[in-house]
Amino acid sequence: MGPLGQYAAQVHGYFTFPKLEGEISNRMVFQGKERLVWSLNNYLGLANHPEVRKADAEASATYGLALPMGARMMSGQSDLHEQLERELAAFVEKESAYLLNYGYQGMVSIIDSLLDRKDVVVYDSESHACIVDGLRMHLGKRFVFPHNNMENLRKQLERASKICEETGGGILVITEGVFGMSGDLGKLDEIVAMKKDLNFRLLVDDAHGFGTMGRTGAGVAEHFGVQGEVDIYFGTFAKAMASIGAFVAAPKEVITYLMYNMRSQIFAKSLPMPLVVGALKRLELIRKHPELREKLWEISTALQTGLRARGFNIGNTQSPVTPVFLSGDTAEGTNLVYDLRENFNVFCSAVSYPVVPKGVLILRLIPTAVHTLKDVECTLDAFSMVKAKLDAGAYATGKIVNIFE
Repeated sequence: MGPLGQYAAQVHGYFTFPKLEGEISNRMVFQGKERLVWSLNNYLGLANHPEVRKADAEASATYGLALPMGARMMSGQSDLHEQLERELAAFVEKESAYLLNYGYQGMVSIIDSLLDRKDVVVYDSESHACIVDGLRMHLGKRFVFPHNNMENLRKQLERASKICEETGGGILVITEGVFGMSGDLGKLDEIVAMKKDLNFRLLVDDAHGFGTMGRTGAGVAEHFGVQGEVDIYFGTFAKAMASIGAFVAAPKEVITYLMYNMRSQIFAKSLPMPLVVGALKRLELIRKHPELREKLWEISTALQTGLRARGFNIGNTQSPVTPVFLSGDTAEGTNLVYDLRENFNVFCSAVSYPVVPKGVLILRLIPTAVHTLKDVECTLDAFSMVKAKLDAGAYATGKIVNIFE
């Protein structure tokens, strides 16, 4: 059953595969009680924005969920798909863009399409699973550098350069804009600076940065002022846009190549029209309403400042992603989460081994523009109390709470 599946009989439906009910918001119903929720990637609160709901409903009524029927290359092309691609490319300051049905599937296929056995890929050790799974398909050399370690990255690039001199291949560096677990940023400015004396292309997975980071929300590269130096930009609709789908943006020749070589898109049905129309509306709101991003950062700053003031370790986050690092085993972590949910009505995600090393627990909070400062204060108080109980050994029962007993 694996490291997590071995606990399925005890935790399924509560700690894993939980059911949150009601309207997507800062407060939802779990196990029949209202909880304060910090586990939804609804950064800008667009999931239930009235203009979004209206656009989604009207598009569904107009087109249904079947249109267009077929893959883009065969019969699934439309003016609106192309319009969304043009607007996305312009927003992230790239020449061209291509829609993807899913972020995870899309990243795997981008990597598979771009690389052949002559090429060398160099990637950050904390890259998302979609990047790692894409790299498993690569038949050439791949080198990993410790998370955000620029000195080691340079060494790996020098190794890769020597190999490519022999193979005639190229080098692709892959990193993330915002690392979704820790909340810190990929050092895109420092990576880009290495282009002065090393020859490589840079692919950035900016799933959590798109819509939340930068002056206009165009992402972490905009935040660092190096938007034009990112060769291939990847963003998803599943975070700030609160929808389904993704896109890749790059020079036109690269996008054209991907359109004709990405197996996950060539052999998959086109993104349904209501999702395309909905994405156009969401992108419009991101462009026209910076106050949504400002509210997100107001809540994020209040939460992170409050946690630090109360002595919590939240690492080096520079984004809304807010990890709270604690010490304990899997049983202590699940018992603590149970206490948070049942006695403090706070719902957040917990991460333990094997996602993080043994003995480390992470409570991961995702602030949104629909949270309030009162929500922040309630959460800070709850966290202070459960931290005191954790330190006192109150959760060290040696076994996971079995909610089915």
